[in-house]
Amino acid sequence: MKIKVLIVLVAIVSVAIAALMRSPSVNDIAIPSDYDAIERGRYLVHAGGCISCHEDDAGTLSGGMAIESPFGTFYASNITPDPVTGIGNWQGSDFLLALKHGRTPEGSFYFPAFPYRAYADISETDVLDIAAYLMSLDPVTASTPEHDLPAWTGRWQMAGWNLLADMAEPEPASYDDPQLARGAYLAQTLGHCGECHTPRNALGIQQYDQAFAGGELPDGHVEAINTEALTNWSEDDLALFLFIGLKPDGDYVGGKMEPVIEHNTGQLTDEDRQAMAAFFKRGL
Repeated sequence: MKIKVLIVLVAIVSVAIAALMRSPSVNDIAIPSDYDAIERGRYLVHAGGCISCHEDDAGTLSGGMAIESPFGTFYASNITPDPVTGIGNWQGSDFLLALKHGRTPEGSFYFPAFPYRAYADISETDVLDIAAYLMSLDPVTASTPEHDLPAWTGRWQMAGWNLLADMAEPEPASYDDPQLARGAYLAQTLGHCGECHTPRNALGIQQYDQAFAGGELPDGHVEAINTEALTNWSEDDLALFLFIGLKPDGDYVGGKMEPVIEHNTGQLTDEDRQAMAAFFKRGL
C-alpha cells in the first residue's frame, strides 16, 4: 500500500512539474511589415522602456547594459534583427512567448530582470507592432555577456518562482474611466513602473499590497510614487515631470530615472502623459 501511495505521489509531482515547465501555447501570427504597424511599434518601444535598457553606446538596441540585482548581474540582450546574436530569426509567436510569458523561442525561461510579468497584459496587437518596429531596424552583430549569477541559480527555477509570483499577485483593477484605464496600461504594463518602484520580498517577488511605495536597488533607494507620496503634486505637475523631469520644487530628476524620462515618458503624447498622471493621482 505504501509503495502504491508513493507511486501516486511521484506521478502527481511529475505531472505538476511537467505542467510548470511546458511552454505556453500562443497564436502563430505573422509579424506585420506595413508602415503604420512599424510606426505604432516605434511608439510602443518608447512607451515600453525598451531603449533605456537595450540601447548601447552607439545608439542601437544591441544590448549589453549591466542590470545589477541582489541575485546577480544580468545583461540586456541584443534586440536588433541580427540572425545570430539578436532576434532576426524570431517569428510572431516568439515575441508573444517572450513578452507575455517570459519564455525563449526554445521554451526556456527568461529571468525576471526582463519585466515579462508586467508585459503579460500587453495586447497581442501591441506585441506584434513592437515586433514590426524591431524587425525594421538595422541588424547589429553584438554578443552580450553571459549573466553573472550564483552557481545555484538556473532558469528552470523560474517555473516555481513564477508560480509563487502568480499566487501573490492580485487580480488587476479595472477602470471604467477610459483615461484611467489608459494610464494604468501605460504605467503598470508597458512602462512597468512597479518593477523598480514597488518593494520586493526576499525572493524578489513584488509586495503588491505596497504597490509603488518605493523600492530598493543595489545602487540606492527608489522613491515612492503612490498616491500618498504624490499628495502635493497636481496632475499637471506629474505630467510635466513625465515630459521633462522637472519636479514641483524646481529640481530636475537624475539617476536611472533620467533615461526613462528621455527615452520613455518624454516621448509619449501629451494625452498619454496626462493619462499616466491621472492614474497615479487617482482617488486624491
